[in-house]
Amino acid sequence: MPMQYEYTAIPESAVPRATNPIFQHLLDTYASETSKVVSVWREFAPEDMPFKSAERSSSVLDIMKHQLLSERRFFAEFIGLPGEPEAAAVLPLELTPQSFCKRHEELCRLRLERLAGWDQTWWLEEVPFFDVRRQRIWVFWRRVLHTTHHRTQLSVYLRLLGKRVVPSYGPTADVSWHGADPTRSVEAAARK
Repeated sequence: MPMQYEYTAIPESAVPRATNPIFQHLLDTYASETSKVVSVWREFAPEDMPFKSAERSSSVLDIMKHQLLSERRFFAEFIGLPGEPEAAAVLPLELTPQSFCKRHEELCRLRLERLAGWDQTWWLEEVPFFDVRRQRIWVFWRRVLHTTHHRTQLSVYLRLLGKRVVPSYGPTADVSWHGADPTRSVEAAARK
């Protein structure tokens, strides 16, 4: 039985079709990763926003702000995706988990529509990335990895706060389902 999420911010049916089908996995992955981020963020309460795992760590609020702002920067400055909002318009007016979830979902849906129409030449073009040049597709995957890093940070924060950790790629200590088969043994890893 496939994994079923309790909440999906952007269902498969809402993901536009890529002009070139070879790039559909980019859109599908971006939508899926956004849904995973939103699922984690939904577990926080407004009173959790100032929480930090350690004094020098970022707070929940800092990480949510960083996610929206850095994602905007990646798409606008590095990937060069037309139509990105001004940086000052990215953050929600109300700094609550619910408002951040809604804003992240809105921004992703708009980007998906704009990403769908690009062809191979555009995706493979080299663009500036900080002090180097990389293909747009490389920058896109770096963005996805950056997002998963911060989602994992906040999953740890949930655990430290004694809250439930929702599944991202498989069951957690808090959420599982019939037929879940996590690889926790040499025997499971040896299956072919």
